[in-house]
Amino acid sequence: MPTPDNSEKSIRLDKWLKLSRLCKTRSIATRACDDGKVKVNDEKAKPARVVKIGDVVTIKRRSQYRKFDIVDIVYKNISNKDAPGLYHEHVPEAKIADESKELYQLLQDWDTDGRRKYKGRPTKKERRQIDKNRDR
Repeated sequence: MPTPDNSEKSIRLDKWLKLSRLCKTRSIATRACDDGKVKVNDEKAKPARVVKIGDVVTIKRRSQYRKFDIVDIVYKNISNKDAPGLYHEHVPEAKIADESKELYQLLQDWDTDGRRKYKGRPTKKERRQIDKNRDR
C-alpha cells in the first residue's frame, strides 16, 4: 500500500494511539475511546475517527489530562525510541509544588491499597489474610 504525502496522511484514532505507544494495545485504545477518555480537537472521539497531522488529542488517565499534537503518522509498528517523534506533548504551565506531588501520589497509593485485587470470592491468599486479621 503506497503511503500518501504528508499533507494527506490520515489514520484511525485507535490505530494511531497504539502505534504511538500511548496505549499498549489497540483494544485498550478502543476501550479508552468508547469510555470517553479520548478527545480529538476537544470533541469526544470514537475509535474509528480519522485523525491527521495537526490534530490535538487529549487523553484522560487517572484523573490527569495529557494533551498531544499529532506531528507524524506511520502505518506500521515502530520502535519505542521513535514513537515519541509521532507527537508533541503539551506541558502544563502551572507547576505543582513537589510537596503537592508527593501528597497526591500518597493519596493515589492509599486509594489503591485498600481495594481487593479481584471481584467475587477471595483468593486463597486473601482468605488467609482475612483469617489472620480476625484472630488478632
